[in-house]
Amino acid sequence: MTTPPADVAHPRPIRSFVTRAGRTTSAQARALAELGPRHVLPYDPSTTDLVAACACKESAGGHIYSKTVLEIGFGMGHATAHIAALMPGTLFIGCEVHEPGVGALLKSMGEQRLHNLRIVQHDAVEVLRHMMAPASLHGVHIFFPDPWHKKRHHKRRLIQPPFVRLLAERLAPSGYLHCATDWQPYAEQMLAVLSAEPLLANTADGYAPRPGYRPETKFERRGLALGHGVWDLVFRRTDQSALPVAT
Repeated sequence: MTTPPADVAHPRPIRSFVTRAGRTTSAQARALAELGPRHVLPYDPSTTDLVAACACKESAGGHIYSKTVLEIGFGMGHATAHIAALMPGTLFIGCEVHEPGVGALLKSMGEQRLHNLRIVQHDAVEVLRHMMAPASLHGVHIFFPDPWHKKRHHKRRLIQPPFVRLLAERLAPSGYLHCATDWQPYAEQMLAVLSAEPLLANTADGYAPRPGYRPETKFERRGLALGHGVWDLVFRRTDQSALPVAT
């Protein structure tokens, strides 16, 4: 996404995930086997407009969705399922590489009979770059990405200028980007990076109140009880025609 330094022979690209250990339970494996073929979409760079492809397939099955929202790194999918249940007229596409998390979300989908969720079990950076057309998304959710606490690891953080530009380009006019973190230094970096992107405009004066659709997680409630903070940031895609023309 950016040109690496000349002295770096094999630069590490920014990825949307961290490899995690974890065992897939029997219930999650059953959900993967039974619901995966219907709801897990393959990573296929030849599909250059995944939103349009999904809309075509869903309309053929009698489902019409007015909006499409991408979630990056949904973990075990608790918030994803909650939000999808609140907004049945919106199609949600979740990117997550962690198999137990994919299985857990599929299990929730089966239990709650959710039909407006699709999953791509692949790195979201590559999905965005190769499978999402410009101006095709109505929203993007990035909740509690890895903060990479140590200073020498800050370069691995997901929210950095090149990636934010990619996100902004994939948003439709007035589409929104909603980030949340419980690590204040990362929140400060997010605010600075998002505010510096000319294709995005802050919906609040700094950090935003938690939107009603985003549920509090158990981890979040425990942290708040201990006096820890949580920061939400909600930005919208600006009208490109209103931007100054570079000369």
